Amino acid sequence: MSKRPSWLHEGARVLDPREDREGIVQFVGEWVDPQTCRVIPEAIFLRPEGGGREWVVADHQALRQADAR
Repeated sequence: MSKRPSWLHEGARVLDPREDREGIVQFVGEWVDPQTCRVIPEAIFLRPEGGGREWVVADHQALRQADAR
């Protein structure tokens, strides 16, 4: 996995094209994929702005920086 870009940090607004939605980075840290049991050392934990159900992105390369509001 390549180095995480500087704009991708806790509190950043990002676009997840795979889910076709925006989210706020809540946490960057270790996550175990329940399907493969593979440990992802720098998974991105996202939550919709204003709250809602969190989702995890294992590979940050899929994420894009969201436009500022």
